Amino acid sequence: MYKGASYKLWSIFMVAPFIVFFLLFWVVPLVLGIWISFHNWNISAGDLGFVGFENYKAILTPDTIYNELFVKGLKNTLYFVVISVPPLVLIALGLALIIDKLPEKFKPVYRTIFFISYSISVTAVSAIFLWLFNANGGYVNNVLESIGIIREPINWLGEQPNAWISVLIATVWWTIGFNMMLFINALDEVDTSLYEAADLDGAGSWGKFIYITFPQIKNVAFFILIMTVIASFNLYGQTKLITAGGPEQSTNSLIMNIQTSVFGMNQLGIGSAMAIIMGLIMMLITGAQYWLSYRKKD
Repeated sequence: MYKGASYKLWSIFMVAPFIVFFLLFWVVPLVLGIWISFHNWNISAGDLGFVGFENYKAILTPDTIYNELFVKGLKNTLYFVVISVPPLVLIALGLALIIDKLPEKFKPVYRTIFFISYSISVTAVSAIFLWLFNANGGYVNNVLESIGIIREPINWLGEQPNAWISVLIATVWWTIGFNMMLFINALDEVDTSLYEAADLDGAGSWGKFIYITFPQIKNVAFFILIMTVIASFNLYGQTKLITAGGPEQSTNSLIMNIQTSVFGMNQLGIGSAMAIIMGLIMMLITGAQYWLSYRKKD
């Protein structure tokens, strides 16, 4: 057993890697991004001087090209958050509840089946769903035509709301396993004696969920909700590779438009300012969720 100074040195040694990587990959990029957002920074020419809040003014001033990019990207991203968060949370909870009722020998199998999609890269997922939802010869259209549901191919990726539906389905299939595993772990911690007492009182499945299961897992559910909102706000790969931002830029996410500002317009300072504003908006949304949660507790 380590004691005294040696124990403290060992503790510092164990924590040091986390601190180093936290500083290198979170604090330093954040500080550098804030600093660049106050400069006229050109990708090719470098730093062209301090401009103060001019980059932020250009983004927030109506009818400017940067304002249009930011507002359109923000609207598209918020729309995706609204349509994606409920299924990503509720379907994951439903799957977890189903798996929790299975015999113990089958649980690992189904956990693996539903979680394995989460280990696939966004590039592979996008390739799969491009093939599934292709308007010409896509698997989904072929199946729907073969069973007589449609007569003409549906333009899944070139029309709205079909494009958003395609991206939503791809996202749910890809990421649902992570939330499901968190719910399963939470359900495993629920005291089974509570269910036994509820059975003696004649409680049904719905009553058990409302009065026993959900109160026991609500903290985990709230954490999953917060993480899902943040993940959906960072929408990029699916729309970039599946719809390419179309049709008519209607699926261009805010991160995609930030990328356009930086690499398409050669404006790293503007792009950094957009990213900082995006981060502040995410902080406000998650902060509001925390506030509402603690308010309900009070």
